[in-house]
Amino acid sequence: MGLLDDKAVLVNGGSQGVGAAIARAAVREGAVVAVTGRRPEPGEALVAELTAAGGKAVYVRADLSDAAQAKASVARVVEAYGRVDCLVNSAGLTSRGTLLDTTPELFDQHIAINLKGPFFAMQAAVADMVARGAPGTVVNIITSSAHGGQPFLAPYVAAKAGLIGLTRNAAHAHRWDRVRINGLNIGWTATEGEDATQRAFHGAGDDWREVAAARLPMGKLGQPDEIAEFVVFLLSERSGVVTGSVIDWDQNVLGGLD
Repeated sequence: MGLLDDKAVLVNGGSQGVGAAIARAAVREGAVVAVTGRRPEPGEALVAELTAAGGKAVYVRADLSDAAQAKASVARVVEAYGRVDCLVNSAGLTSRGTLLDTTPELFDQHIAINLKGPFFAMQAAVADMVARGAPGTVVNIITSSAHGGQPFLAPYVAAKAGLIGLTRNAAHAHRWDRVRINGLNIGWTATEGEDATQRAFHGAGDDWREVAAARLPMGKLGQPDEIAEFVVFLLSERSGVVTGSVIDWDQNVLGGLD
């Protein structure tokens, strides 16, 4: 039996990167899956891949910076599968900005995608779980940078730190509903989005992954498939009663100094 047998899983921001890896892992563990994303091409390609492998998946086009679309993504899963058992919020905006040069528009974009979208997706998903009197699980993909981060991540850190607080607040509020809500502070990860960010904002060349890996303790960046396995564990009953936890999934140790 798979860890997520007969579970309906929504992965917001699931058409590529960490989200796509989570969708693949969830299907392997027996779930039916819905993935959201703004661009149809990668979302539909992923669904075709999962379906060809014998899984059941749907793509929902959604811009999660819009609260109405975030809530509608949950409604679409309920329409397709009759319920939502598990929610993963993995969509994220990582465009750069410091305290001194961030515009109100950039700040609002980060809040919309990195905090408001997860808030209203959780609102809709938990409402479905509570209405059915059924247990459920939520995992928010956050970032180790939420502890402070680099100077050029000011609006990103502000939004993601808010998501940490939201994760704990919602977990406390709904523990008696048997809805478990946890977060994962991931570190530097090798994704398509990170590749685009490194090239756009840092002038990175084709070898940036190798250069970055050489600077890291484990000799590699975080891998989406490894993160996905951990997320599936948190979504599943194998993680027991754990709720309100925000786990640092990274190779750098908070507070450790050389």
